[in-house]
Amino acid sequence: MKTISAPAAIGAKHALPISALALLVAIIAELIGKKSFDIGIGTLLVFPMVWGLIIGTVLTLQKFKPVSIRAQKIAASFSAVAVLLLVVRLAADIGPQIPVLISAGPALFLQEIGHLLGTIVLALPLAVLLRMGRSTVGATFSIDRESSFAMVSARFGSNSDEYRGVLAMYVFGTIFGAIYISLLTSVVASWGIFDPLAMAMGAGVGSGSMMAASAASIAAAHPEMEQAILSMAAVSNLITTIMGTYVGMFVALPLANRCYNLLTGAKRKAQAATTAAASGELADQDIARSKVEESNAQFAESASEVGAVENVPLWVTLPVLSIMGIATAVIAEGFTWQLVFSYVIISLLVVLGAYLAKLTKNKIPSLIWLTTLIAAACSPISPIADFLVTTLTAVPFLSITTVVLTCAGLSLGKDVGLLKKIGWRIVPVGLVAITASFVLATIIAEFALGLWH
Repeated sequence: MKTISAPAAIGAKHALPISALALLVAIIAELIGKKSFDIGIGTLLVFPMVWGLIIGTVLTLQKFKPVSIRAQKIAASFSAVAVLLLVVRLAADIGPQIPVLISAGPALFLQEIGHLLGTIVLALPLAVLLRMGRSTVGATFSIDRESSFAMVSARFGSNSDEYRGVLAMYVFGTIFGAIYISLLTSVVASWGIFDPLAMAMGAGVGSGSMMAASAASIAAAHPEMEQAILSMAAVSNLITTIMGTYVGMFVALPLANRCYNLLTGAKRKAQAATTAAASGELADQDIARSKVEESNAQFAESASEVGAVENVPLWVTLPVLSIMGIATAVIAEGFTWQLVFSYVIISLLVVLGAYLAKLTKNKIPSLIWLTTLIAAACSPISPIADFLVTTLTAVPFLSITTVVLTCAGLSLGKDVGLLKKIGWRIVPVGLVAITASFVLATIIAEFALGLWH
């Protein structure tokens, strides 16, 4: 596998075209606004963020005037930083709601069990039924996304079928995760059978963009509880990020492996293969295995581009995202100078988070720094809480999610080719994994909240 050197930082000139396109798409998405559809099993709410994701994705897939791969990678970089803007905004909701979070008790931790059961109990058997092979283990032990790569690589290697499964779920989640869970949670929220806080906890089991999309749908259905819902979802996502690594490595991955072996009789087959090898009957199979390993290596090399970003410096990214955020907020709620000031403060906080992450050599990422420090600064005991909460919450939450998912949509075209290589099986498996994780985590959180209170 060839080594690719790190790219040089992208300047404002190269980022300008995709920045202008992202701004245009975000404005169009916000102008379309929120639409509701009665689909029989509930009310489907489609938010501007979903329109931004859809329009952005279509633009990267169309052939008339294709968005270059480099531009898509720049958009991916924008999306990654936009998530940090979202984290700052969510942290401002967490601080004042700390008493509510404490009252939730063990429910925030127990919802991780729902995540575990949802993927392994339901998605894994489906993947076995669809004959996904050993890729099943990597695809169905977790939907925590980025951390899953490290876990599976450490246990099975980066050229394994299990690693292929992680890549499959990552690509599926990147392309479809946010839009699907947004639609799913809007329907479930319309039923009125779950506590909004329980649904918020369930919303936190996936990636940051999935959490944002899901929490926005729940908050729209229960606007009187918006702050509590957003803070609960953000904390749930933070707990999943922290606990998910340990649960995934020491519980979920070994359990998924055991379940796969049990359902397929893999151990018996391995013992039979060992006996046959002793008799010299596996020469042809060794050749076949080497071809599979070569194919896996080629797949892994092509998959290294999944989620790839260009090295766009913050001094370029933050002004672009701030302009997009202000534009979408103005369309949603009107212009104020407070809005501009708020984005200046948010940008400075993101820079601080990046600096602290760099000091710790990214052992403590920006997300953790920003969530922890800003939540503490916005807590009831903080002397600057009133100023900071007023400043940060002046930015409408939904307007930032539109920016995040618009940039994500404009970066997804580059990953579709890899999804085609993975095959159709990951689609039903991915849908079941996301659905089961959210629903079971919500059910467990609902029970835990009732038990605790």
